[in-house]
Amino acid sequence: MNELLTCEQMAQADAWAMAHGVAGPTLMAHAGQAVVDAIRARWSPRPVVVLCGPGNNGGDGYVVARGLSEVGWPVRVSSMTPISELHGDAAHHAALWRASAAGHEPETPQPSLLDGTALVVDALLGAGLSRPLDAGLSELMAEVAARGIPVVAVDVPSGVCGDTGESWGASQAQLTVTFFRKKPAHLLMPGRALCGEVVVADIGIAPQALSAVQAQAWENVPALWLALWAPPVGTTHKYRRGHVVVLGGARMVGAARLAARAAGRIGAGMTTLAVPASAWPVYAGGVMSTMVHPMPDHAVAHFLEDWTSLLASPKWAAAVLGPGALAGLPEPAGATLRSLVLTALQAPGERPLVLDADALTAFEASPQVLFDAIAQSANPVVLTPHEGEFQRLFGVVKAGKLVSTREAARRSGAVVLHKGADTVIAAPDGRAAINAGAPAWLATAGAGDVLAGMIGGLLAQGVPPWEAACASAWVHGACAQAFGPGLLADDLPEQVPGVLQSLWAPR
Repeated sequence: MNELLTCEQMAQADAWAMAHGVAGPTLMAHAGQAVVDAIRARWSPRPVVVLCGPGNNGGDGYVVARGLSEVGWPVRVSSMTPISELHGDAAHHAALWRASAAGHEPETPQPSLLDGTALVVDALLGAGLSRPLDAGLSELMAEVAARGIPVVAVDVPSGVCGDTGESWGASQAQLTVTFFRKKPAHLLMPGRALCGEVVVADIGIAPQALSAVQAQAWENVPALWLALWAPPVGTTHKYRRGHVVVLGGARMVGAARLAARAAGRIGAGMTTLAVPASAWPVYAGGVMSTMVHPMPDHAVAHFLEDWTSLLASPKWAAAVLGPGALAGLPEPAGATLRSLVLTALQAPGERPLVLDADALTAFEASPQVLFDAIAQSANPVVLTPHEGEFQRLFGVVKAGKLVSTREAARRSGAVVLHKGADTVIAAPDGRAAINAGAPAWLATAGAGDVLAGMIGGLLAQGVPPWEAACASAWVHGACAQAFGPGLLADDLPEQVPGVLQSLWAPR
């Protein structure tokens, strides 16, 4: 159940279900009852206010109000819309609630509603409406927050855009109950934080509805990629497990070493650090399982010639360029790094590349040069920008992170892993995944270098680029969760063995 549906796709799934024999009022009844069940599983009976909007989200709210009342909870319903002005399924269930409430109309929203209230159900706007609450409702929700009353949101907290996770003045919910499948807002910030705990309820839509909506976005879970990444078998050898080349700079030597160690930990059979000769003693004295290849750095031409010769070898399977690479390269360092990247893109053999950090910054003034080179290359590419690098390469995000990352993958012809608390991984063919397993401990220097190395290690083992990026993001987050507080980037590779043992454990 890791597919993510846009609001339009969810409407298509509802329509599919109704076309296949599930009536609209039945779907709404199931949705409201799912909210009732989730509430009763977490709270004992207490006074509840249900805030109902004018659409189907409000219809769900009327089902919730009737369902809680029937099991003895004290319930008050509030709406700015008279029941006589409702339409369709919402009107049907509002009428059923009114009949059960001895003909009462919903109350007008006002702060006095909250006196004695211990729980609020937000069934106001729903996922498809991305606009602020009306002034009166906004003030009411602010009062809910000020009084510390828990909120249960139906589908998403009102004011959160279901497709982008953007907030238009939404209030914090402790629990959000959604239906059939999650929406992007349940994983994208700030929507994910505002949703609190998310429950996905079955309301009677068959899984076959997914074929009608053609979902192309998923929550990043092992089911997406685990079948393409298996532990090594007894007949393998180090070259079959893949040889990763990591380009290192002359000053920020820790970054490339972190990437190389991560590539090895995640399963690459061999790693080589290609570094300026002047820094060779520093690298060689600090690593044991990684080979260190010195490149003559007294002249740009000799440096590039040696890099070209190294990449001509058939023995390497994937390369990582960028972590700590810019500082200390032969001058002009930016032009040198651009040449190193373009040379790697022209290397023979259809071998994948990870471009991270400095390898992206080097093209910020001329991103189309990079995109054109990727288009002309036979080597698959994964780009791993953080937010600042993304904006410098692709422009300011306007349509939300999921849409913009998809567009970046299409423009660049590469898999784009757009880092953050809500990392999005998109492929040029439109597939996208949102990774929600990254704890705040990952906000530490060098964590991105480890991630780049993990991706390189999986690419070297033959995992396809999009799946390699998704798997690495998941493992990266799992490693941080396993270590917890006090995490440094150096700690991440050392958590990989335990995470992999759990991942591959028989079930």
